[in-house]
Amino acid sequence: MKRILSLIIIASTLLSSCNDEPSLQKYFVEKSENKNFIALDLSPNMLNVDSLKLTVDENNALKSFEKVNILAFKLNDKNKGEFETERSKVKEILKEEKYQQLMKFGSGKDAASVSFVGDTEHIDEFVFYANKKENGFAVVRVIGKDMNPTGIVTLIQCLKMQIWI
Repeated sequence: MKRILSLIIIASTLLSSCNDEPSLQKYFVEKSENKNFIALDLSPNMLNVDSLKLTVDENNALKSFEKVNILAFKLNDKNKGEFETERSKVKEILKEEKYQQLMKFGSGKDAASVSFVGDTEHIDEFVFYANKKENGFAVVRVIGKDMNPTGIVTLIQCLKMQIWI
């Protein structure tokens, strides 16, 4: 009887700890196999950055970065209804309390936003969302540890330089 009671307690604890609230991570996993989406994951070692040529700030920014997840919905004549549904889902997820909006620009059919998870000096995730009504939308998650806005700008500048070299 004690074993059955213990199993019931363990099972109920495990089931109650499962979180059904929407998140970008769950959304990315669900949509990565959908033919209307393009999914891409990048890790720091794929960037081929020579750390010896980087400044201290650039090295620190690179060390705080763990991976980038990109999910893009390519709009066409056949998937306009799904586009509106999926766009609404992403917007609702980004309204969740854990996603703090840093900035938003554009309006109407073209818009973009930058949000983050964490506090301003210890950011765990940056989220870039862009929407163009004629083309589709994209969501980019930059995941790391103790990132900050200045470090992300430094990292982006460093990556731009690597692309041009």
